[in-house]
Amino acid sequence: MLRRRVVVHGRVQGVGFRYALARAAATRGVAGWARNRADGTLEAVFEGDAEAVESCVRLCREGPRGAAVERVEVFEEEPERLARFDVG
Repeated sequence: MLRRRVVVHGRVQGVGFRYALARAAATRGVAGWARNRADGTLEAVFEGDAEAVESCVRLCREGPRGAAVERVEVFEEEPERLARFDVG
């Protein structure tokens, strides 16, 4: 079980980023959440199998069509054993 928190900078709001992450997490069996922050960034947490979590982190570096990712911060955290992926 691995947990990563990411903060994505750039044009990442209003482009379906959170929902793209939710779809990717669902297909990979990853739990966590994604939300837009007031400063214009997107924050997400991924928990699950190491390969699946890293795949979701890679997706954050690309973003969906319409996004323009400038920078991604990645933080290692202790897993909380989340049960699902939520979009906030």
